[in-house]
Amino acid sequence: MESLANLESFVRSAELGSFSAAARRLALTPAAVSRNVAQLERHLGVRLFLRSTRRLSLTEAGERFLGNVSGGLASIQAAIADLSGAAGEPAGTLRLSAAPAFARDHLLPLMPAFLARYPAVLPDWHLDNRQVDLIGEGFDAAIGGGIELAPGVVARRLAPAHLVTVAAPGYLQGRALPRHPGELAEFDGLLMRSRQSGKLRQWQLRHASGEEAALNLRPHLLLDDPEALRHCALLGMGVALLTMADVAEHLERGTLLRLLPDWHVDAGPISLYFASQRLLPAKTRAFVDFLTAHFETEQLARRFCATQ
Repeated sequence: MESLANLESFVRSAELGSFSAAARRLALTPAAVSRNVAQLERHLGVRLFLRSTRRLSLTEAGERFLGNVSGGLASIQAAIADLSGAAGEPAGTLRLSAAPAFARDHLLPLMPAFLARYPAVLPDWHLDNRQVDLIGEGFDAAIGGGIELAPGVVARRLAPAHLVTVAAPGYLQGRALPRHPGELAEFDGLLMRSRQSGKLRQWQLRHASGEEAALNLRPHLLLDDPEALRHCALLGMGVALLTMADVAEHLERGTLLRLLPDWHVDAGPISLYFASQRLLPAKTRAFVDFLTAHFETEQLARRFCATQ
């Protein structure tokens, strides 16, 4: 009878195409994953992978074996996860990914209450403005938008990702407020540059009536980080396009003012991404339930909506 560790190492290596990626997913070292697969091959008496310095590919026998065991492995993992969740408190390292500004404003403040309820869970936050490979990089959950829904990953909508034009009261003092996006060309623009391409992001604003118009600010300062963009807007350096999630508190305080209140950019939803419910560990389920309950209780979907 093969060990579950050997079978998991084989299936994840086959799915992800490398021992390193499988190791990140299983919280093992690449050497341990390679050793588990080699042990499985010895026990079966067949070679499952063709190995080279650049790639890992299945042999014909490996493809056949993967098709026969992957479904059964999923059932075993689901049974273990269900039993573990019912038998005790959620525990273990919880790898999480989110954008830095969103995490600092809306997620990290939840950690004292979460850890008080689940003291055996160790949240391991990775804060970066990028779309992560949830399965390949071994994350238990990610919060953001636009993450590819690979097999085994689901998304739960938390709130809309609406972007609005904002500026500090001091910057707007003595200026005529714009009535249409075309008038923004007279304002100093604090603009977002893509980290991947280095190019300026292009946006289309949408009116409540359905009319669309391009955002056309006069470039004054270029940045590649939304938190820095918000900071520069607060300093009174110009007009910025930012998500409601990043500016809602400042709009409520009056430290930022919204221009063109009937116009916004709809960038899709802010979602919570995690592995399919059937295989969800107790620690991940606890976080998913905790976070979604917080968004519902605080009505953050409504607060982050630009049309409310």
